Amino acid sequence: MDNWGLGAWLKSLSGVADSTRAVYARDADAAAGWLHEAGHASPASVDRRALRRYLADLGSRGYAARTITRKASVLRRYFDWARRTGRVEADPTLGLAAPRGPSRLPQVLKDDQIHTLIEKPARAGDDDARDARDLAIVELLYGSGLRVSELCGLRHEDLNLSRLEVRVWGKGAKQRLVPLSEPAVDALRDWLAHHRRVFVTPDTPDAAVFLNQRGRAMTPRDVRRVLDRRSVVPTHPHALR
Repeated sequence: MDNWGLGAWLKSLSGVADSTRAVYARDADAAAGWLHEAGHASPASVDRRALRRYLADLGSRGYAARTITRKASVLRRYFDWARRTGRVEADPTLGLAAPRGPSRLPQVLKDDQIHTLIEKPARAGDDDARDARDLAIVELLYGSGLRVSELCGLRHEDLNLSRLEVRVWGKGAKQRLVPLSEPAVDALRDWLAHHRRVFVTPDTPDAAVFLNQRGRAMTPRDVRRVLDRRSVVPTHPHALR
């Protein structure tokens, strides 16, 4: 499986507990083995259809929905790394859905896990613009307690950085003013002044504060991907409020 670079990927996962790294290693190795048997000798030939077939095969073999969801999350982390390091041209996990596990309350993060989420160390191959956006998102979710739908709907006119506040539109089209922490303001200024333009395309909505890789306004699924990349344990936007 040298073509997959799993060893290099695992080494790149800084701040991950040994037990978690072992789970990632098993899940990634199993996926690479299945895909290799399906005719994909390297990650470069893998597309979303192949990954969907893999997840469907797991379901047919009796794996629990929660386990399949975890394995899909591992695939997202691996292919995000593979794209950044040039092993694949595009991330085939974009738009990849996995069955939902049983409903449960979000896991509350511990102080050291929140620190890692916010202070994610830079690594070779990291995307500066994406990291600047992701940091601003995490600061707003954690420092200001925004709902993910409120964050995704933010417009430039909603921000008042000089007064350290943001206007959000909640349920029932109700407005409220939310105070911003100084780290959130700093992260927003950096993202808006230096990095947002990297994501802009001819179809980009001018008013949207946060943009995804395609230049569109961020969606809740995009935000969950941000947390998947930065958190050392599975989490959810609600766990930061």
